Amino acid sequence: MENYKFKVKSSLSDINKDNWNSCANNNENEYNPFISYEFLYALEKSHSINHNTGWNSSYLILENEKKEILGCMPSFIKTNSMGEYVFDHDWANAYHRTGNSYYPKIQVSIPYTPVTGRRFLIKDELSYMKIIEGLSSKLLGLVEQIKASSAHITFLTKEEAGILKRLGWLIRKDQQFHWKNNNYNCFDDFLNELSSRKRKNIKKERQLFKDSSIEIEHITGEDIQEFHWDFFYKFYLDTTMKKWGQAYLNVEFFKMIGRSMKENILLVMAKRKNKYIAGALNFIGSNNLYGRNWGCIEDHKFLHFELCYYQAIEFAIKNNLKIVEAGAQGTHKISRGYSPETTYSAHWIREKNFSDAIEEYLKYEIKEVEKSKKILETYLPYKRGD
Repeated sequence: MENYKFKVKSSLSDINKDNWNSCANNNENEYNPFISYEFLYALEKSHSINHNTGWNSSYLILENEKKEILGCMPSFIKTNSMGEYVFDHDWANAYHRTGNSYYPKIQVSIPYTPVTGRRFLIKDELSYMKIIEGLSSKLLGLVEQIKASSAHITFLTKEEAGILKRLGWLIRKDQQFHWKNNNYNCFDDFLNELSSRKRKNIKKERQLFKDSSIEIEHITGEDIQEFHWDFFYKFYLDTTMKKWGQAYLNVEFFKMIGRSMKENILLVMAKRKNKYIAGALNFIGSNNLYGRNWGCIEDHKFLHFELCYYQAIEFAIKNNLKIVEAGAQGTHKISRGYSPETTYSAHWIREKNFSDAIEEYLKYEIKEVEKSKKILETYLPYKRGD
């Protein structure tokens, strides 16, 4: 890589948008909204990151002699472990007990977004392996330079995890629940693949809304207006405060993506007595629908399932999307047709003895995750084959 230059940029404002996007989504058939310049820039410009959040932008980029970006990474210097969804708090506590400081650490991920996607954003697929090796090396060099404890790459692809394992990184596994579109023509086609009891349960849950005064709207593209975000933000705050006590995202973030990413956003909004009472935010990729945030100001039985799961499934079927990802955790998704899927993260610990201890721990954890996945698959609601 001697003919190329590695640089670290503290703001996306210093990086050309088209250059970034040419690396992030160089294949229009595999568009992922979360690694796009628009999504990351909205996080930064709205001060949802880089403003007392612990997420300090340190984007690693690789340039050629023409100052064109050939590869880049959404990388951050972290001073906490908040908003990551791959939990290393126990690691941090153990590290501190050795008399060392776990923070700062380097995090390569999409803030507040537990969605799998490429983390090595590379424009030229012919140089794919060489650029990954170069970016990995420079990332570890940055660990040494700032005296960080470690580097972490979360929700990366299985292929990236395999490459990093060969480069000496520690690989960790976890699981999420995804719904898969088996070429269904309508929601009933999906229901017909379920066991009788599960099918009846879903029909019963959905019938409550058909019989109620609650109206459901799908809003996307030019139909999304700023007042929709004002309502949605109230819903987001209400649910966030109930669950976590901290709202990572602010209203300006939502309004910014509403302007810059409107064609890749689906708002599912519930209205009662001509007033919005709940909403779910989804992002639209080339093949996937990504459920992200939801909230409500009125409690109605099964409202969460209807807005976040069933409406998402219907939209995916109608628009020929292959997968619905409904966020992190939640075994209750299994009875709604969502299957456990493996997620990956990669870790580099600078202190050798601590790294060896983590490696031994991960051997045990991976076995437990794989065991759990097999058990959960036995509870899938689909009809059993002959």
